[in-house]
Amino acid sequence: MPSIPRPDPSATPRPRTGRAVLGLFLFLLLGFLAPALPAKAADSTHPLSQQEAQQLLNVLNNPKERDAFTHTLDLMARGLPVAASTPAAAPAKVAPAKTVADVPPDIHTGLSSIRLQALGYLHNFLDLFSDLGIVGRWAHTTLASPDTRSTILHAFAGGIVVMLCGVALERIVALSLHKPLVQLTQNAENREQRNTVANEDAAAHDPIVDGSSETRAADQRRQVETLRFLSRVPYALGHFALKAIPVLVFLAVAYLAVLVLPWSTKTDNVIMTLANCYAAARILYLFVETGFAPRSPTIRLLPATDATAFLLTRWWNVLVAAPAIVFCLSTLGSQFNLSPRGTDAMIRGIILIEHILIAVFIWRVRHLVSSALQPRAVPNTAMWTFIVAITRLWWVPAMFLDASLWIVWAAHLPGGYRWILDTTGITIGILVASRLIAVLAYGLQDRFFRINPVLTERFPDIQKRADRYYPFARRILTGAILFLTLIAMTEAWGLPTFGFFIKNAVGRHLLDAVLTMLVALSIAVTIWEIINAFLSQQLTRFESSDQFARATRLRTVLPIIRTVLLAIIIIIVAVTTLSQIGINVTPLLTGAGIMGAAIAFGSQSLVKDFITGFFMLVEDAIQVGDWVTTGGVSGTVENLSIRTVKVRDINGDLHIIPFSSVSSIANTARGYNQVIVKQQLDLSEDLPRVTAIMTKTLKEMRDDAVFGPMILSDYNDLGVDNSDSGGATLLGSFRTAPMMKWKVKREFYRRITNQLAAASIKFYTGTSYFTTPPGNAMRITTDAPLPIPANDAPGNNAPGQT
Repeated sequence: MPSIPRPDPSATPRPRTGRAVLGLFLFLLLGFLAPALPAKAADSTHPLSQQEAQQLLNVLNNPKERDAFTHTLDLMARGLPVAASTPAAAPAKVAPAKTVADVPPDIHTGLSSIRLQALGYLHNFLDLFSDLGIVGRWAHTTLASPDTRSTILHAFAGGIVVMLCGVALERIVALSLHKPLVQLTQNAENREQRNTVANEDAAAHDPIVDGSSETRAADQRRQVETLRFLSRVPYALGHFALKAIPVLVFLAVAYLAVLVLPWSTKTDNVIMTLANCYAAARILYLFVETGFAPRSPTIRLLPATDATAFLLTRWWNVLVAAPAIVFCLSTLGSQFNLSPRGTDAMIRGIILIEHILIAVFIWRVRHLVSSALQPRAVPNTAMWTFIVAITRLWWVPAMFLDASLWIVWAAHLPGGYRWILDTTGITIGILVASRLIAVLAYGLQDRFFRINPVLTERFPDIQKRADRYYPFARRILTGAILFLTLIAMTEAWGLPTFGFFIKNAVGRHLLDAVLTMLVALSIAVTIWEIINAFLSQQLTRFESSDQFARATRLRTVLPIIRTVLLAIIIIIVAVTTLSQIGINVTPLLTGAGIMGAAIAFGSQSLVKDFITGFFMLVEDAIQVGDWVTTGGVSGTVENLSIRTVKVRDINGDLHIIPFSSVSSIANTARGYNQVIVKQQLDLSEDLPRVTAIMTKTLKEMRDDAVFGPMILSDYNDLGVDNSDSGGATLLGSFRTAPMMKWKVKREFYRRITNQLAAASIKFYTGTSYFTTPPGNAMRITTDAPLPIPANDAPGNNAPGQT
């Protein structure tokens, strides 16, 4: 890996005039000003080591040590002896600065180290523009003097007046040449149409019938394109000449103003410098504008669409201004006694803005260049896919080259351009290796996610579940490859990113946090999938073994189990991630516990609903369609949830009962039902005869095709349950299928009714009553006295009655 070149104190810049001229003509190569300022230091100069550079930087950043070091250098420059007490060797005596590797494993210290390094880089960057203060002091000194102020104002006022007159005349000439320019474009269009018709007629006479004719047609097309290009060249030259005439008129105005008018020498220099820079910038623009011809496609020499041509010419019009400004500064600075350091500082700022605009331009046209670099017919092979992917990343080394050229030029780094070439090559190699590794890694991922057929037979939906995680795993793998590629590229550029993530406390903590998150997430997904696979396998086993009730029960509670499991996994992963990031989770857990307790106390009934409902579902106490009696309601279960049960009673009313109100459940749909038969017979009736009739009737029903499957047992005579003045209670029972007891019971009573009547079975009928004896009036106790009947008159009493 090439080491980063460091500034050489002995390096001196080249003369400013040569630098500006080279910069003006090499701008088309992206780093037009970069080769103009190479350092003069020999390659044999030993660069500072990293530790020495850090020690020197610490001394320069400390005001006291910097003053002592400056004093020592001053004594050494005069040839005077240096006292032992003087800090002549200040850099050697300074305690070694803590590098990234020596930072204690403490987060605060790691952040401080990053902040100090960032401030150091910013300080070094701003030092490149520290000489701009010279420009301010020069301006203040120059404008404070009446003589120099008058000279500058007269010189630039004359230059501006001449420039305005020249630009106005240039515009007038351009408007007068508009008609010839339009006529030239129209002639080019007519010629293009004639050539197109001729070529179409020639192609119609020579149809493509085989491979040789197709090759011949391709050769003819290339010949036609070549001839079309050559035919456009004269029109393009005419277009350029018509566009250049106004610029030449502008130059003529400037030169005539210098030759005719009695200007001062400095005014003449200002006028000539401004005019030459403007004319050179316009000519450079016209070269590109003529090649793309955005408003005249028929004379366009370079293949591009109208939109692309407009885009490129607009950007070129902006970018071409920087060479002109640099030339003006380098020439006029010395004319008005501006220090070379101040001129160089202003040039560095302008070139920095230019390179920023170039970076924006690269980003703007990245898709256009990628499309131009890609071949039209790409074979569907891994190699061509890799090449196409590389062409999409052309802008990465381009931006790196843009930034590096400015840094090397501005900082006068010895061996900087050699370092740029080496680093660019290594960067391209890293990108190529990264793509190859990505292709191999994606292939291994694809093989890993292809489940073994044996395992697929055992778990039918495992492949489908694995495919759900494929895009997510692909993103993680892509992120890891991009991260490693970025680390390798920054290491190649000289940035200690690897040491940051290994030895710095902050970087190591971030890396540990990411790795812990990935491991925790992988374990959580593994546990989730294992449990889901087990539950799915259990459900399949129940369904295949005709255990539909258990399968239904498991399917009912399966969403609840998955929800609870997912909540637990998310909480564990979240707590682990937060703790690894550095957040103290103890207050969070304490607050969550307090909030959970408050919610539990405030919603006891709701919690009870969920807990009771869960166990009701797990224990298979009820199912949809069962006839149950719960909460004082009897009816059919229509819906079950984790919190409520909905029961439809016999009247059609729907009762929604929370499980917290369910203390017991009477389920008629479990196992079997039992019908209890009671007959209230007369005490004189032959009881065995009645029992025989009911036994015979139930036997006939069991032989019936409809009612037979509903009856599970014969009639069971339980004997006489009671015998008193109210008669004898004959008791019996038999079993039926679940929820069939009402239907069987009604049919049983229907059948024995006629048989008991035919057998003259005597049922107990109450005949005793209490009332007024016959012949006596009914007495009712009321508040008003009743009238005395005629036969109850005193005179009508029989002898011996009172």
